[in-house]
Amino acid sequence: MSQNLESERFELDSDLLRCPGCGQRLEATAESMQCQGCDQVYPVDDGIPLLFLPNEWDGTKRDVTEEVKAFYEETPFPSYDDFDSVASLQQKAQQGLFARLLDEQVPTGTRIIECGCGTGQLSNFLSIANRDVYATDMCLNSLRLGQAFARQQQLSRVRFVQQNLFRPAFEPESFDLVISNGVLHHTADPKLAFERIATLVRPGGYILVGLYHRYGRLITDFRRTLFKLSGDRFRFLDPNLRRVESSHAKKRAWFADQYKHPHESKHTIGETLSWLEEIGFSFVKSLPPSKPLATFRENERLFEPSEPGSAIERLVVELGMIPQGSREGGFFIVIGKKPS
Repeated sequence: MSQNLESERFELDSDLLRCPGCGQRLEATAESMQCQGCDQVYPVDDGIPLLFLPNEWDGTKRDVTEEVKAFYEETPFPSYDDFDSVASLQQKAQQGLFARLLDEQVPTGTRIIECGCGTGQLSNFLSIANRDVYATDMCLNSLRLGQAFARQQQLSRVRFVQQNLFRPAFEPESFDLVISNGVLHHTADPKLAFERIATLVRPGGYILVGLYHRYGRLITDFRRTLFKLSGDRFRFLDPNLRRVESSHAKKRAWFADQYKHPHESKHTIGETLSWLEEIGFSFVKSLPPSKPLATFRENERLFEPSEPGSAIERLVVELGMIPQGSREGGFFIVIGKKPS
């Protein structure tokens, strides 16, 4: 990366980044960022601002942040083994319906933040179409992998930042779309984490969260218990581990993330709806759809409002996730909108 591009990157970041301790502006150089309020100095590691601050909780709940951070520092997820170019990343992402619809429907020029980006595959993918994407995670090893790919492929519209999502390091109400997909359920307080990242959504903007489902995760829980009792035998029971086209490294990362993770929680669509209501956001969409017999179509309009369904209707849909959970680890997605 040239020095000119590096300087440009820090000028862009310094307008948006904030001290995660006091919330004041940061003055940026190539080596560090210094808070203009409390004078805290944050290092910069090869272009990645290290703005992670630990939680300061009163001990009423177990903080799993450092435990989860250590897990992903050792086992970054997902792997880049299958990608050697922008074209291969695009091809793989567009094979998934949801990623393809995001790419088709999120306009060029949109400002996006991914809170808990892992190795940044989605952030890198979304930046290809000239969107400004901030890929944030607490694990520096994962961020380095994502940034290395972005640099190699000259993806200049994605920026990587280390932060604690409980202590966001960005100006509130600055993003058109906030994404946290497969992350909140690995925190000590998913609802609080949701509330914190929701402060980053601009008026009229959207938040997208993906969570493990209480019922959809039952088959995975059964397999986890079986693996533990058998010394990790019977791996063939997981369909993702039977895919001959997947590399050994990719299978190893999937197995660790699904069956060896130190902490996870499970949730429902109705619970997530209550989170939206408490902060004044409106429900837009869920995957799977929250009403029986509704289908998620190939041309689904992700940001077009839909009905959330009644509690009974949602229960019928969510019970139906039990047999489907074997496919993608028992996962659901909810999109909400902040009032204009």
